[in-house]
Amino acid sequence: MPTPLRPSPTNRPAEPPPPGPTARPTPSPTAAPPAPGRVALVKTPDRAEGVRRALELLDLNPVQGKNVFLKPNFNSADPFPGSTHNDTLAALIENLRRMGAGQLTIGDRSGMGDTRAVMRSKGIFAMAEELGLETLVFDELGPEEWEMFQPEGSHWRRGFAVPRPVLAFESIVQTCCLKTHRYGGHFTLSLKNSVGLAAKRIPGEGYNYMNELHGSRHQRRMIAEINLAYQPDLILLDGMEAFVDGGPARGSKVTPGVILAGTDRVAIDAVGVAILRYFGTTREVASGPIFGQEQIARAVELGLGVQGPEGIELVTGDEASAAFAAPIRDLMMQG
Repeated sequence: MPTPLRPSPTNRPAEPPPPGPTARPTPSPTAAPPAPGRVALVKTPDRAEGVRRALELLDLNPVQGKNVFLKPNFNSADPFPGSTHNDTLAALIENLRRMGAGQLTIGDRSGMGDTRAVMRSKGIFAMAEELGLETLVFDELGPEEWEMFQPEGSHWRRGFAVPRPVLAFESIVQTCCLKTHRYGGHFTLSLKNSVGLAAKRIPGEGYNYMNELHGSRHQRRMIAEINLAYQPDLILLDGMEAFVDGGPARGSKVTPGVILAGTDRVAIDAVGVAILRYFGTTREVASGPIFGQEQIARAVELGLGVQGPEGIELVTGDEASAAFAAPIRDLMMQG
């Protein structure tokens, strides 16, 4: 996988960024990295048990001794799967601490409403106080706290900006939902969850980056391009319930009863799209090869993950999960 992009030199400030958590270390070239396409799949009626088992099946600990930023889906305060379920957050936080994580910080930028109001409505500040978390409201960051990126060949006219405090963390974990997206994204899984990291506006500027994104015919490619700014160390997808149409806030709901865990956004999203297809979904999400979906295809072009379905290994630990994984694997392989 590629190293996250360097910020555009023309947009870097003259002064260094304000102090934050320790910069993320460069992996040792002698360390054997986990197989990037490995995706743990747990079929269960118990959300907390599913989170625990998925992380154990993944057999990976990228957070031990590190300060961790946790990126949920707080696009709105709508009930799950419109936004991340608080029970999922609690289970994930418990397991990250069991894995030896240091200070945990949770934050986001809401697309449908004021972020602080969304987080307050969901009870996140109360949860943070109870569990000893730090919080970060991207809407409230100053102009010096945004890092501009302009990837070569990007479909963004002016580039996009990502919070510097997030980029400074030693480890980044994201947790996403399983749902379709009626506003042009087609689906919103781990790649689309990264849109919450990108600024809508930078204080002092009048430009609306999200208007550009949602008004562009290249929207799905632009979603993938945001992911060049960072590399998550762990991804947890909560598929206990899903929207198979509508979304991101409301839609027709099904109950897959699955939790996925992995490190590869392309692999996670390919499995997620296959699950949506299994339950019957929109024409856009159901059409063509999964790796032909524009979000996934652009992410593959950018080297963000596995190059095709043959690179994905579904890992299960029980008969029910294995039985569910079999048709999902078949759907991924269909041309």
